[in-house]
Amino acid sequence: CPRARAGKGTGAHGEMEDSSKEALMEEAPPRYTESPRLPCIPHELKSLLLMVALVVVALVVINVTFLLLGLHLSESHAETVLRMSIHGLDGEGTPQKLAMSRKERTGTFAVRDGLNASAAVVYDYSKLLVGYRSWRHRACYITRVDKDNFPGLDAVTETFQRRQDEDGGDKAVPLADRSILGTTINILCSAVPVFWA
Repeated sequence: CPRARAGKGTGAHGEMEDSSKEALMEEAPPRYTESPRLPCIPHELKSLLLMVALVVVALVVINVTFLLLGLHLSESHAETVLRMSIHGLDGEGTPQKLAMSRKERTGTFAVRDGLNASAAVVYDYSKLLVGYRSWRHRACYITRVDKDNFPGLDAVTETFQRRQDEDGGDKAVPLADRSILGTTINILCSAVPVFWA
C-alpha cells in the first residue's frame, strides 16, 4: 500500500513537526499594549495655549532683565555715592554728606574736624544762621550770614575751627537766649553751650 508507506514515511516527519509546534505553543506570545493617547485637543486651543506659554516666558524674561538692570544701576549709584562720601566729588578734598529739610529750610553737612573726628555744619536759611558742632569739643558756634551771600562750606568750616582753637583759654559768655536758633541747631547744640563766632 503506497498510502500506508507514505503515511509511515511521513509519520516520523509528522511527529517532529507536531513536537516543535507543541513547544512553540507552550510559550505564550508577547503581549503588546497600546500606547496611551492624548485627549483630542482642537488646533485652535493648541495655538492659544502655545501663545499663552510664549507670552508668559517673554514676561518672565523681561521682568528678570529689568530687575537685573535695576540692581546694576543701584549698585553703581551706591558705589558712586560711597566714593564721593569718602573722597569728595573729584576724589580730593573733604568728604561732604548732606541732609536737607524743606520744612525747616535747613541743610546739614557732616565734615571732618581734624584727623579722626567729625563735626556738623547747619545752614539755617530761614533764620540766616550757620551753626557748627564738633564732636571732640564741648561747644557749638553760630554766626549770622547775609541773605544774598552764603559762605561756602570749606570757608565756614575753617572759620569755625579757627574760632574753636582760639577759644581754648577764653572766658567767652555762652548764648543765653536760644530762641533765636532754629529747631535743627537747637537739637544739634542741646547739650553744650553755644557761642557766637
